[in-house]
Amino acid sequence: MIYMDNAATSFPKAPGVPEAVAHYLSDIGASPGRGGHQLGRQASGIVQEAREGIARFFNAPEARHVVFTLNLTEAINLALNGFLREGDHVVTTSVEHNAVMRPLRHLEKDHRIDLTVLPCHAEGCIDLQDLREEIRPDTALVVINHASNVLGSVQPLGEIGKLVEDIPLLVDAAQTGGIIPIDFEAYNISMLAFSGHKSFMGPPGVGGLIIREGLERRLEPLIRGGTGSRSEDEDQPDFCPDRYESGTPNTAGLAGFNKALAFVESTGTQVILRHELELMGHLLDGLRQIDGVQVHGPRGLQNRVPLVSLSVKGVDNAILGQLLWQEFNIATRVGLHCSPAAHLTAGTYPAGTVRLSPGYFSTEGEVNQVLEAIASVVTLPGKVSSPSSS
Repeated sequence: MIYMDNAATSFPKAPGVPEAVAHYLSDIGASPGRGGHQLGRQASGIVQEAREGIARFFNAPEARHVVFTLNLTEAINLALNGFLREGDHVVTTSVEHNAVMRPLRHLEKDHRIDLTVLPCHAEGCIDLQDLREEIRPDTALVVINHASNVLGSVQPLGEIGKLVEDIPLLVDAAQTGGIIPIDFEAYNISMLAFSGHKSFMGPPGVGGLIIREGLERRLEPLIRGGTGSRSEDEDQPDFCPDRYESGTPNTAGLAGFNKALAFVESTGTQVILRHELELMGHLLDGLRQIDGVQVHGPRGLQNRVPLVSLSVKGVDNAILGQLLWQEFNIATRVGLHCSPAAHLTAGTYPAGTVRLSPGYFSTEGEVNQVLEAIASVVTLPGKVSSPSSS
């Protein structure tokens, strides 16, 4: 099997991840912060190690302001629903994932916020002057998808952070966390949502939000309940991270994440990114040699993450993806990728695209097989035509 769907979730996972998850489940098993026994302390140590690791990796000033959630989508919902107030103006972009757009559209339809969606050019980046012009006195939040999961384009986050100045900046780092350096302090980020199961190469069920100190005075919890702290008080704790972490955390997932983070740090993000972009360069060059294949997004390797969306004129994307799997055992992602706004920006709505995303464990030989498979599939007479083209 050739796995080309790492933008959705990485596979295989980093070395040691399955073993770390199994070790927690078989040898520890206790809930962190819920018992004074040794197993409970070991579980608490796993969570604290992950918290400190994330703070170190993103240069966040305090580990206690790293809040763990089930996934990045929950982290985004915590940030948007907990921070925004009635009448607030929000600026976002036309390449956002539905993890951002659906909560924002809900708040807009509920007449709680005024939403501005900045248009991006077809390759997926905003014009900084457009952002500057849309900032208003009542702008309460700027929400930026650091890299598009459809086009692979990377926004100039450092320049955006300088431009917004004192306006809080929320960053969706789903596609960049673990592979492209993000400096929470230097980039003037207020909240950063991250995912553990993509470029970090960790298990699913691990995500989180880094919260700038002081924002907890405004940021309301998404859920309330037991935290293992201040149990005598029926009011929610008012301090980080307990204010936002009610219920038993995914300690097994965090145990695996610690191994994944250690692997990423020891290998080096530069080494990982260089390898993946080398594969991307080979993939892009090969795709452009196949008649009828159109590549969407940035043409080069600068300011992009290792994913590419493609389409073929007169070819149904779903059938193309299905044939790649059935005939060649190649795993891809087809459709709109939970980001219709990005496809509208790229001109690929409503058909969507076929997305290929190699990972650190992908090889040049696998890329060659993918190129050969696509070349052969798109020339099969009558097999991949869409109903409208027949």
